[in-house]
Amino acid sequence: MTKEEYMNLALSVAEATIGQTSPNPSVGSVVVKNGKIIGIGSHLEPGKEHAEVHALKQAGINAEGAEIYVTLEPCSHHGKTPPCADLIIEHKLKKVYVACLDPNPAVAGRGIEKLRQAGIEVEVGLQETRAEELNRKFFHFIQSKRPYVTLKAAMTLDGKTATSTGDSQWITSSAARLDVHKQRDIHDAILVGINTVLLDNPQLTTRLPQGGKNPIRIILDTHLRITRNSNVLSNEAPTWIVCGSKADIDTFSVEYPNIRLFQLTTENIKIEDVLNLLGEQNIQSLYVEGGSTIQGAFVAKGLFNECHWYIAPKLLGGKNALTTVGGESPHWMKDAINLEIEKIENIGPDIKITARPKKEEE
Repeated sequence: MTKEEYMNLALSVAEATIGQTSPNPSVGSVVVKNGKIIGIGSHLEPGKEHAEVHALKQAGINAEGAEIYVTLEPCSHHGKTPPCADLIIEHKLKKVYVACLDPNPAVAGRGIEKLRQAGIEVEVGLQETRAEELNRKFFHFIQSKRPYVTLKAAMTLDGKTATSTGDSQWITSSAARLDVHKQRDIHDAILVGINTVLLDNPQLTTRLPQGGKNPIRIILDTHLRITRNSNVLSNEAPTWIVCGSKADIDTFSVEYPNIRLFQLTTENIKIEDVLNLLGEQNIQSLYVEGGSTIQGAFVAKGLFNECHWYIAPKLLGGKNALTTVGGESPHWMKDAINLEIEKIENIGPDIKITARPKKEEE
């Protein structure tokens, strides 16, 4: 195998854990000696051993003089686990291949510097693009202190997300809805507005054939209009409600002590304040499933990182049917948000388009 193939193996191991390591990044590691793999490891959950630890445990005494492939710069600080850079030095490895640097200020090049000072050769940048894509949500959070926001919507071929009466069940197929549950599983939190809760009464949980992780349910409810029969008030998953300054929180808190309530200092809810709040609560990834009003609020401010558009082969028609993104339209096409399409997939009879805001040319 080539060194690129060894790193790709480490990346594949790391990619299998996306969503279950938050607030830590997903990391994979492979130890190789004389062309033979002697250890493979992945970070599995926060607070537990890092990828390098698992791989070096497998390698044992044979690790001396070996090479190790790591998808992210080894840590050099004491957190919930000891520094991986120290462990690599203790095992007397010959060379370390690092896919990409860690932007976390607690690491940020220090791990590599420590290895080099110990006389270990370090090569950085092997399969860097794939490694950065793997942890794009983590990197965004570290650099912005806000969650990585993914907008999700299901629509007809003519861009309608509900009928004129608000009926939207079901636009897309069961296969597309299963894919949505896979996305819920890998996000820290899921967000909707109170109108979606009152109209659709969703559960907002992850329902996969073999189980899955429920995201924290975030409800934007300015005046606390939520009703007691709402499924999101169940104990199936944590629920956080964000309300405005004039909401009656005292009565609500007594009746629903299991619901975490965040009251903003402003009468109306601003998306910027919500993202700042979630960042402070260490929410790194946010899946937005709200209706056209919520989608429009995020789009109007340009506060999103990715779009997942599920398009069904149906035509609804009618100018009074709801469109995917609500709010006010700009007057000129030049003011539209330009996107780059990352992927187009067929999911059952539907199409899924993944797009991200286009980076401005420097």
